[in-house]
Amino acid sequence: MHDLPPLARFGGLVASDLRDVTSDAAALDSAGFWAVTADFEGRLLCARFGDVRREAVPAPVPGRWHGPGAGDWISSMDRAAYTAGVRRIREHIAAGEVYQANLCRVLTAPLPRPATADIDALAALLARGNPAPYAGTVRLPAHGVEIATASPELYLRRDGRTVESGPIKGTGRTAGDLLEKDHAENVMIVDLVRNDLGRVAVAGSVTVPRLCVVEPHPGLVHLVSTVRAELTPATGWAALLAATFPPGSVTGAPKSSALKIIEALETAPRGPYCGGIGWVDADRGTGELAVGIRTFWIDRTDPGGPVLRFGTGAGITWGSDPEREWEETELKASRLLAIASGTYRATGRTAS
Repeated sequence: MHDLPPLARFGGLVASDLRDVTSDAAALDSAGFWAVTADFEGRLLCARFGDVRREAVPAPVPGRWHGPGAGDWISSMDRAAYTAGVRRIREHIAAGEVYQANLCRVLTAPLPRPATADIDALAALLARGNPAPYAGTVRLPAHGVEIATASPELYLRRDGRTVESGPIKGTGRTAGDLLEKDHAENVMIVDLVRNDLGRVAVAGSVTVPRLCVVEPHPGLVHLVSTVRAELTPATGWAALLAATFPPGSVTGAPKSSALKIIEALETAPRGPYCGGIGWVDADRGTGELAVGIRTFWIDRTDPGGPVLRFGTGAGITWGSDPEREWEETELKASRLLAIASGTYRATGRTAS
């Protein structure tokens, strides 16, 4: 049995001494410091820790993480299936059923040494090879949760009644790669996030302080916007999550139609990928959840033995080119898979 102690790590915070685990979001309005993970399919896990302290992510220990071989990753959709999916979404758009939908695939590889595989050791490598503003680790092996994220995207940040979301739409190697399609896609999702937050916000309080700002991240750039709102006094975490989950940037618009298309086209559950990962300090009324992109998780229930999984995807609009969208999923995955497989070099290339 994998018996590493429970742990959660977010930026410069590390939490240990597990006290409670629940799937009830109302607990996030009670007391204490909680690590939160929500699968895209809706499984919520909230873990309260008794000891929370400031601590930098430890430096990687050579040989501590043994990742999959670089050639061992298998995709839930190959290039032909993915580009066919893009074309199908464009047909839905032409029929007026949806404006935009995210199409994702899950990559899976066997863990060579599962008995000693520690997701926090992978997090240490990610912190050096792919630093991210919303990086985090949640290690709860007894509850089937072993996640390391290098997420660049804010799902929800809450301070009292003030809440912000930072949807990402638009990805390129450089700012010059970003197209008008990327800007249009970002604005569509901003409107969706405004609508989601508007369900639990004080009337007239939803604003967009930043729209389509280019943000550099390791190996690529993103278009990022900020949506802010003041929540009604009665809005707790359960109502906020119910109004906004799954995050709009990884579903599509309208969200209900996009979710039906995702269910029909995708061939593997997303799990923690595209869900929510982060922390809530119920005593202070604060919290920060990332969108679970650029995220690895260990699955010890796979029939073939323990595996490491990673998701990648792209937002599809009428202006999407199927081959370009496939390449975007490759761009988002390549650097991170190389880190996890031990083939990453400082140049940013994957060793052959």
